Amino acid sequence: MKTRFLLPGALMLLALCAGTMAEEAPLKLGMIGLDTSHVIAFAQVLNDPDNADHVPGAVVVAAYKGGSPDLESSASRVDGYTSQLEKDFGVKIVPTIEELCGMVDAVLLMSVDGRPHLEQVRPVFKAGKRVFIDKPLAGSLADAKAIVALSKESGVPFFSSSSYRFYESLQELKKQDVGEVRGAISYGPCHLEPTHPDLFWYGVHPTEALYTIMGAGCETVTCAVTDQFHVVTGVWSGGRVGTLYGLRTGATPHKVTVFGTKAVAEQQGSGNYAPLVREIIQFFRTGEAPVSPDETLEMFAFMEAAHESIRRGGAPVGIKELLAE
Repeated sequence: MKTRFLLPGALMLLALCAGTMAEEAPLKLGMIGLDTSHVIAFAQVLNDPDNADHVPGAVVVAAYKGGSPDLESSASRVDGYTSQLEKDFGVKIVPTIEELCGMVDAVLLMSVDGRPHLEQVRPVFKAGKRVFIDKPLAGSLADAKAIVALSKESGVPFFSSSSYRFYESLQELKKQDVGEVRGAISYGPCHLEPTHPDLFWYGVHPTEALYTIMGAGCETVTCAVTDQFHVVTGVWSGGRVGTLYGLRTGATPHKVTVFGTKAVAEQQGSGNYAPLVREIIQFFRTGEAPVSPDETLEMFAFMEAAHESIRRGGAPVGIKELLAE
């Protein structure tokens, strides 16, 4: 009699344990584009359990080389990072993105060049694989719009973000009680690359930090540019103002200052890739993006509006105008 009552409970416990083990089985990830240091940084925290910043839950198992022959920072590094990924982490290099998608649960689109992202992500959406797209989302606002549209049409979620957004120092700043946020200043590196609009290349980092605090809702953008700076001022709904100082020469640190109705607070310190990688793995498991595509798209419209403001001699440019084109 006693055994008869215990058996269903034991079976239920075994079923729960089996379900938990299946849920915790590491995801198999594929990388597209092996021409950025982020490839090695991500592999270190995912594939090496002895790494101090190890993020459990996924392993990079396959990769597609990619690379852009007309972009020096891509062409000169792709072979080295490919070799390191094979040698140090046992990652299998495959000849096509389609083959990659057949081997993995989710995809990290890492290409340092934003221009091929649209074509590289097409087969990923077609295969139904959730995908993280490393910065910049695209090499143009038009391509960024197309990626968002493809995601919606396919029903396959994605997200894109700079690591700056999830730095612990910035998240701590966001938690501080400054009252209602009335504005912010973000400064950081803004090196230019002729193949990308001004801020898309490296200015995306401090722009992402600005949007981490301000959120969506920017209405107009003006930009002043010199040999040393891009200074971009955005007016948000309710009269809030966010300013970006893009630093191109000399020292190029990064920091955000927040102006609230109760206090002014500054970011203290920097960060690393581990918090972003944790967010990516969580997204791959749940399908819930920590940054909405609409906010990311507005952020790229903000950067394109700064570029357009320069072309118009510093005149203000409407965000909705660019998103509607």
